[in-house]
Amino acid sequence: MERNITAENLLAFERRFDETPYSRVLQSAVARNGIHNATQDVENLRALPEHYSIDLEAGTVCNQKQSGRCWMFAAYNVFRLQVMKKLNLANMELSQAYPLFYDKLEKSNFFLENILSTLSEEVSSRLLSHLLRDPIGDGGQWNMFVGLTKKYGVCPKELMPETACSSNTREMDRYITLRLRKGASELRRLSAEGKSLDVLWQAKEGILADVYRILVLCLGKPPVSFTYETQDKDRKFVRIENVTPKQFYERYVGIDLDDYVSVINAPTKDKPFYRSFTVRYLGNIVGEEVRYVNLPIQELKDLVVRQLQDGEVVWFGSDVGQFSNRNNGFLSRKNFDLEDLFSTSLSMSKEDRLDYGESLMTHAMVFTGVNIDAAGRPNRFKVENSWGPDTGYKGFYAMDEDWFEQFVYQAVIHRKHLDAKQWEAYQEEPIALQPWDPMGSLAL
Repeated sequence: MERNITAENLLAFERRFDETPYSRVLQSAVARNGIHNATQDVENLRALPEHYSIDLEAGTVCNQKQSGRCWMFAAYNVFRLQVMKKLNLANMELSQAYPLFYDKLEKSNFFLENILSTLSEEVSSRLLSHLLRDPIGDGGQWNMFVGLTKKYGVCPKELMPETACSSNTREMDRYITLRLRKGASELRRLSAEGKSLDVLWQAKEGILADVYRILVLCLGKPPVSFTYETQDKDRKFVRIENVTPKQFYERYVGIDLDDYVSVINAPTKDKPFYRSFTVRYLGNIVGEEVRYVNLPIQELKDLVVRQLQDGEVVWFGSDVGQFSNRNNGFLSRKNFDLEDLFSTSLSMSKEDRLDYGESLMTHAMVFTGVNIDAAGRPNRFKVENSWGPDTGYKGFYAMDEDWFEQFVYQAVIHRKHLDAKQWEAYQEEPIALQPWDPMGSLAL
């Protein structure tokens, strides 16, 4: 058999196309409308009612704009509900620029420390290439947000509002990354010249000072203390004076973050269920680790439903780009008749998608509701997104059960909902995954 594509191959491919029914009509429809518009399953829209048997309170839909801060927005969509309840507010937002500032600074330090710990690596090594690829990208994980919150607290959006650089992070990220890569070359050169570790640490501090300056220019200085003034649902004036961001979190959010467990579903042979995992070189704050417990999808789903039934929304991570319809906000594999269009099977198992690079967690959102059918089965979930009110249904999405099982990879659950076996598995010494493992992906 020929190793290259031959003229005979091309003729056979063309003949196969021409002989497949409706190929010309489908070609015209796709060329004129695009793949998704041409294949949208109108019948599937009937499975998209707006009401849920459990529908929890949520604030006004937020917009992360041109930034990869979904993990922050999703966490704050959980946190702000506590502030709204305690202060009797109709709505409020926490500043997403505030954790962005410290995340970039901490990721810069994390990156430089990793450079110092890998000085013996060849510059062409896979590990060093991985570390240099995206030192301070916008994405993150739940545990990374927990670390930021514990260290720096939170503040209302009015106290550190959005800037052009927080709403569109590309330019800021570009020049911080440039400074860090230059810094990596400087540190490795100093090491090669035999300079002491003290000299390298001093050089690292200078690099971080440069990063801090860039961040202040782009985002402003984060507040050290502040006074928050607002009006509650009853038009009563509220003033909270001279409070630090950590104090504001403790008093008006008050969630004990140590009570929450990151549960994943990764049904691959290298990740046994009921085991704890971490990922090498993944994080933002030095000394803090990302940790998951891997459970079967049915158990993860049961935990999500249990927490919603208990009146608490759920932070989760999924591969949002898979078969999603932004126009109506439906997450369903039935959205588009792609296999009929292409006359081929596109189905893969969740295991194969992870192993062969077809899918991983890309985006964090919040479950705010679930519909339980007459048989007691969850058949759709209500999702609060952070892409503004003009996508989905006023910013909210609906997810069918099948999509949940195939493309939800992570959920953050209060430990009280885990059974003894699940909790013990989480507490075990974690298996360390390679930095490039799909479970090391960051939500954007």
